[in-house]
Amino acid sequence: MTAIFTLPPHPLALIEGSDERFPVGRIFCVGRNYAAHAREMGKDPDRDPPFFFTKFANAIVPGDSTVPYPPETANYHYEAELVIAIGQEGAAVATEDALDLVFGYAVGLDMTRRDIQLDAREKGRPWDLGKNFAWSAPIAAIRTVQDGGHITSGPIRLTVNGEVKQEADIADLIWDCQETIAYLSRFERLLPGDLIYTGTPAGVGPVQPGDVMEVTIAGLAPLKVTVGPREAAFA
Repeated sequence: MTAIFTLPPHPLALIEGSDERFPVGRIFCVGRNYAAHAREMGKDPDRDPPFFFTKFANAIVPGDSTVPYPPETANYHYEAELVIAIGQEGAAVATEDALDLVFGYAVGLDMTRRDIQLDAREKGRPWDLGKNFAWSAPIAAIRTVQDGGHITSGPIRLTVNGEVKQEADIADLIWDCQETIAYLSRFERLLPGDLIYTGTPAGVGPVQPGDVMEVTIAGLAPLKVTVGPREAAFA
C-alpha cells in the first residue's frame, strides 16, 4: 500500500549539550495551575483536578526565533511555562513513580490568542483556535534529568523588552510535575516524545510586533522569542 503523499517528519526539539534531537509527538497543556493566575483569569484557585488542552506538535518553535503575530486576533498573549519532556511510556502510573517517565525539562511559552479564547469560553465552546495554532509553543533546549535532575522549585521569570511581567516559583504550582504526570496518565497512555506544558504564573499580557520575550527558569536554558509582523503568518 502506497501513501498518496508524504507527511513531514516529527518536529524536533533541541537537547542541551547534545547533537541529538527530541522528536515531539503530542503537546498537553495544563490550564490555570498557579493560584494567582487562576484569580487573574476570574476563576477559583481551589485545588480542583487539573484540566488539559492540547497543541499540535508542529506548534513548537526553537529559542532565538521570530514568530509572526498570528491572524484573527488583536490580543496576543504570552504565558511562560515549565515544560516536561516525556521519555518513557506509561499509563495509570502512581504518583510516586511518575517522575520515572521524565526525559528532561525545558522553558516554554504557551502563546495565546486571548480574545478568541475568552470568546469561546464565554460561549461554552472549545478553546482550540485560541490556543492551538502555528508557532504557539516556543521551547528552549531540553535539559535531561541525567544532567540536571528533577525540577521541584526555582524562580520562573518572563520579561518583555527587558521589563519583568511574570515572576513566581515552580514550587507555587498547584499540581506539581509528578502529580500532573500521574493524573494525565489516567486518561492517556503517555508516550516518548510527549511534552507537558505545566501552566503559567500570574502576569499574562499582550505583545506586539517587535517585542522581545525572554523566559528563564533556574537551571534551564533560557528562551528568547521575538514577535514578527502579522503578514509573516502566511508568508
